[in-house]
Amino acid sequence: MLNATGSQTWQTLQSHATTPPDLNTLFKSNPTRGQTFTAAACDIYMDFSKQAMNDEILRDLLKLANEFDLSNKINDLLTGQKVNDTENRPALHTALRLPKGETLMVDGVDVNAQVHDSLAKCEMIVNRLRSKIWRGYSGKAITDVVNIGVGGSDLGPLMATTALDEWADSEISVHFVSNMDGTQLHSLLGVLNPQTTVFIISSKSFGTTDTLANAETALAWLLSAHDHKPTILHRHFIGVSTRPDKMTVWGIHPDNQLLLWEWVGGRFSMWSAIGLAIAVKIGMGHFYDLLAGANAMDRHFASADFGENLPVLLGLIGVWNATFLGINAHSVLPYDGRLKFFPNYLTQLEMESNGKSVARNGATVNYKTCPILWGDIGSNAQHAFYQLLHQGTQAVSCDFITPINRYDGTQIHDKSLENQHKLSLANCLAQSQVLAFGNNALPDNLKNSNDKFSQFKQYRGNQPSTTLLLTALTPKTLGSLIALYEHKVFVMSVIWQINPFDQWGVEVGKVMANSVFEVLNGGVGEFDGSTNELLKVIGGKNV
Repeated sequence: MLNATGSQTWQTLQSHATTPPDLNTLFKSNPTRGQTFTAAACDIYMDFSKQAMNDEILRDLLKLANEFDLSNKINDLLTGQKVNDTENRPALHTALRLPKGETLMVDGVDVNAQVHDSLAKCEMIVNRLRSKIWRGYSGKAITDVVNIGVGGSDLGPLMATTALDEWADSEISVHFVSNMDGTQLHSLLGVLNPQTTVFIISSKSFGTTDTLANAETALAWLLSAHDHKPTILHRHFIGVSTRPDKMTVWGIHPDNQLLLWEWVGGRFSMWSAIGLAIAVKIGMGHFYDLLAGANAMDRHFASADFGENLPVLLGLIGVWNATFLGINAHSVLPYDGRLKFFPNYLTQLEMESNGKSVARNGATVNYKTCPILWGDIGSNAQHAFYQLLHQGTQAVSCDFITPINRYDGTQIHDKSLENQHKLSLANCLAQSQVLAFGNNALPDNLKNSNDKFSQFKQYRGNQPSTTLLLTALTPKTLGSLIALYEHKVFVMSVIWQINPFDQWGVEVGKVMANSVFEVLNGGVGEFDGSTNELLKVIGGKNV
């Protein structure tokens, strides 16, 4: 494996980073920069001209990608090679969105055929629910579907169903439960009707404590209304897992079992049967559009020249900022309320994937990897944490995301809504200006202000950002946008030489929690001094 920091190009980039370009200077020296530092594909236009890089830095980043064999690594990912080396398996989430009829052989098995068999079963279940053929124990049609999952089994479906709410054409309401403390489920069970509610238990291992605890509570609630357990299990539960044996033991009827594969990572799984709740909400036709958008980005990623390749460019920008410039905070700012859960989704996608400090060869890395990522709807964030972005002491990189077109003029109030959309666009563009250029972006009357508070009204600028413009937010463009970030994560992992597909840091917490849980239930165990005392307080022995 190539020694990252020993690469001549890596060292050249480190040299560039000692005196990084100033954004005001970059735009003064190149007035057409806003045209040239751009790329477009899959109805997404990317402007990265407000990144602190010049032509030479960009060339060196692209050279670095070639030195690290990115092209072959992309091919390995897309063709089912064992890119998840610590778990000795592929990471084939891209296979989940291949069109029907294409062939992808992995270890002698046509993966695409398996995927479309699963999608066909999903479609059958979705159609039965949406057409009111599926009935609860009392014979009434289903009105509510509750997705019980955590992590990737919750964040992706929740984000997508919220973003695509306008495409919902069913009377079925879709809900999400993830918290292990029961708060979400408790609130829902107070308003749902057990006769007309179906629960989807989404768990890759079908052993996740959080998910199964919520599932057991849901089962108890249903049995309190109708005590014939086989009927309740058959008519009110669907399971999605790699473990049909565990689903069967729990009581999920084989007709209601949807299968996953070990090569699907949880945070990459919304394209599979884990996305059942999305399909219930928007219908299988639109769900296939979502898959088609992701597949279009896959094809772009595989074939486009690196200088025009959106995921490659976005990933290299991320490496430049986090590793070379030392910008270890990144904010995702969608200027569209439909994307309100998109930053939350990306926190898992990026930080669970690339929050690593050990390289593929087992050596400790001696450079910064994944930055801390957070975000919110831009218009809300402006009244919350933008103060830090504009005047804080912390360097932060940002992604601004917004659709160009919104509202179609068919509603009587659409003219007013179109005006609101223009106002949102104006704020999106204005904020990135001030972040980039600071005081120089201000109109003269503000720039030259000389009142007694003028020292408090200074904006340093030089905060780098990328702007992503979607032609419109549709199932297809959402699929492309999500896949863009998935592949960005992979590009960064190749340069950082880490495995983005395992998550040992997640697993250790589960193991430790089980040990503490045993003590809370009357077992015996010794931990650190703090935990031991906290357990005494919880048990009422030290208050």
